[in-house]
Amino acid sequence: MSEQRGSGAPAGPPQRRGPMVDLDPSGQVSQKEPDRGRRQFLNYAFYKVDREFRRLGADEKAAAREEFADVIRCWESREDTILRTYSLVGLRADADFMLWRISHDPLCFQEMQAQMNRTTLGAYLEQPYNLLSLQKRSQYVNRVEGSGEGVELLPGQGKYLFVYPFVKTRQWYALTPHARQGMMDEHIFASTPFKGVRLNTSYSYGIDDQEFVVAFDSDYPQEFVDLVGRLRYTEASLYTQRDTPMFTCAKADIATIVEQVG
Repeated sequence: MSEQRGSGAPAGPPQRRGPMVDLDPSGQVSQKEPDRGRRQFLNYAFYKVDREFRRLGADEKAAAREEFADVIRCWESREDTILRTYSLVGLRADADFMLWRISHDPLCFQEMQAQMNRTTLGAYLEQPYNLLSLQKRSQYVNRVEGSGEGVELLPGQGKYLFVYPFVKTRQWYALTPHARQGMMDEHIFASTPFKGVRLNTSYSYGIDDQEFVVAFDSDYPQEFVDLVGRLRYTEASLYTQRDTPMFTCAKADIATIVEQVG
């Protein structure tokens, strides 16, 4: 009999439906064919505006802001790219804004960056961080019916996006598939009450320095803080090698962002 909501009794872990564990993650036994299906690439591009830009005359700055905003708006209207804009002004010292770019073709990110570089404001931009990753199904949640099946991502529903690169220790990969799955079951179960936080995990093996990029979409920073605090007590946390820098990004349109930066 299922638990009644509000009964006060703790809910149990999710029921297992279908295969729980990939017993051959390295593919040495099954010799699985490579997946060449069409998937989305993700780019989290962070920018810092040189202080010299703020010393320009008011008219010159206004023209530069409008020119740059026009480039961003053009890309927001394109069908081959999803673009979300975020401000970090006052939230982080080494970045002023972030562009979350998603496309099936990573060369779109190059094309957009080239256009930005040719603007007046682009000459004053530094890029302290640039994270590249790829969408794929999670091997840890596909045992739950309907979970991990979609690889199409439509991001940016919350007021905030919390982003960080993530690397597991090599000891994690030496564990048995069952051991890893058990730890991830605990990790997922601990996260279950935090309904106001939506997780997007993407994969960077071989295409960037980190192994994953983790992005939490939410309207509630306080809920995210409590979630991360709780996850520190799970066993899987022992196998974290690196999960910094962490970025708090506030959703904002490009017009607001270029005004904030000067």
